[in-house]
Amino acid sequence: MNRPAIRVLVADDHTILREGVVALIAANADFQVVGQAADGAAAVEMAHRLRPDVLVLDLSMPKLNGLEVVRRLHQELPDLRVLVLTMHSEEEYVLHAVRAGAAGFLLKDSAGTELLDAVRALAADRGYFGTHAARVMAQQVQRPGVPLTDPYRDLTPREREVFHLIIEGQTTKEIARHLDISAKTAENHRSRVLEKMDARNTAELIRYAVKHGLMD
Repeated sequence: MNRPAIRVLVADDHTILREGVVALIAANADFQVVGQAADGAAAVEMAHRLRPDVLVLDLSMPKLNGLEVVRRLHQELPDLRVLVLTMHSEEEYVLHAVRAGAAGFLLKDSAGTELLDAVRALAADRGYFGTHAARVMAQQVQRPGVPLTDPYRDLTPREREVFHLIIEGQTTKEIARHLDISAKTAENHRSRVLEKMDARNTAELIRYAVKHGLMD
């Protein structure tokens, strides 16, 4: 009796890379690529609509950062397994992704066969962490006293949304329309985001986002 194909959603804003991953996965009979997303917001929407078994996700994504995509989907779709596939090797990316709820982490220079093995492992409800990610996690266990600061600090989920809309260059009125809230509420959210992130203006907020890998 044949097992049902593993349903996979691929999210990466770089078209050539995304299509390469899709082609690699689709070439194997035990996988079915159910969709492709070019930004974080689309990844969340498609995950809810298509209900894949595994989401292969880049971290540097427009509209909604990959870390926030992981955090949100871990809360909203707890059965969905997220495999982070990224070029970012810094240890904070690994640890933040795992703490947000990622079930796997691979660097983009990994072999194609390892990517397929990782997707299979996640679909079987196991974790999969490449050599680099496993080493980072082991080091964290060995020195648990070293603090790991959340780049979003204490922003609420709604304030995180506003944060990303601000760094995309949206005005208060545009944020209000996007979130279907009043302009006054949007302005209040904007003010709280700037205050919590110790930013005096949008330019400083953008610099912070770039420094901490929260925008593409």
